[in-house]
Amino acid sequence: MTLLITLFAAIISTVVWYVSQRGGELKLGTLCLMYWGASLMWFVDAIVEYFEVGAEYFAPAAEDMLNDAFLGLSVVALGLVIWLGVLLVKDPLGKVREVIKK
Repeated sequence: MTLLITLFAAIISTVVWYVSQRGGELKLGTLCLMYWGASLMWFVDAIVEYFEVGAEYFAPAAEDMLNDAFLGLSVVALGLVIWLGVLLVKDPLGKVREVIKK
């Protein structure tokens, strides 16, 4: 589940970055790279786990799937928080500077 959730987040953020006119300004590339990195990490984890447990990998318990889903959603949320932090620090559109000056 973690792999699927982060993979969907990576694909969606990449499509938004590619289609958006302001993708570069809003640092969407950073968000894409975080999600693709997380997807690669979970993919390697899935391969290693498959080699360890074999065919049992494809029949997880419901509790394990729920835990993996929460972990995947937590990773996506953490990626968004880090991306928002980058946006606030870099302030590509100057909005934070305008609010501070007022």
